[in-house]
Amino acid sequence: MRKKVCLIVGAGQGLGRALAQKFATEGYHLNLVSRTLSGSQIALKAAHSAFPGGDHRHVTADATKPEELEKTLAEAVASHGTPEIFIYNPRGGYQLRDPLQISYAEMNDTLNLEVVGALASAKAIIPEMLDNKKGTIIFSSATAAFRGSATNPLYSIGKFGLRGLSQSLAKAYSAKGLHIAHVRLDCTLDVPDIRDWMGDTFKIKETSNVDDVAQSYWWLHQQPRSAWSNELELRPYSENWTF
Repeated sequence: MRKKVCLIVGAGQGLGRALAQKFATEGYHLNLVSRTLSGSQIALKAAHSAFPGGDHRHVTADATKPEELEKTLAEAVASHGTPEIFIYNPRGGYQLRDPLQISYAEMNDTLNLEVVGALASAKAIIPEMLDNKKGTIIFSSATAAFRGSATNPLYSIGKFGLRGLSQSLAKAYSAKGLHIAHVRLDCTLDVPDIRDWMGDTFKIKETSNVDDVAQSYWWLHQQPRSAWSNELELRPYSENWTF
């Protein structure tokens, strides 16, 4: 029996941890990718706790370096097996800028992380999934993919590009058995970094629980192919949808 593999790029202590734990709970062997082992240590530990007998691994790669990422993922697939689900979940920074203050280096870094890294991942993963005639690919994104920003344009530009790539891949490969989805997280996630950053202003009811978000990723993966979602929007009940 072929083992079920879940491959995640960007498996940190927040949503990455929750995703690793959820899919391990469902009997998946986790392959986690991040720049350092320490960056995925919590997610790896969660996978081992949820599925103690699983073949859970970590490989090192930088999502902003597409050639390195593609090579690393191809090697991971060759040694661990073709994933049934691949999740692109790297986290960029929030760099407040006037649009004309964006440097070329910052723009390149953003596009490499959000778009080129996602393309490099697709190049490594999709051919193997096509051989199996099935597979799920999920891109973690944000509602920034739908609207520009006067104060944080880098994030918006990157997510616009990611959404365009996701839609293009879905249109090209859905009929060949691949479920490709762009998940818009219109929310603040309840993760350690956010709690530290917000301090006393943090309000749990105004955030999304990452374990609940991971559950939605699982449901997305479970959708029957006659009723696939290629775009999914998640927000807490308290979100007022505008600012």
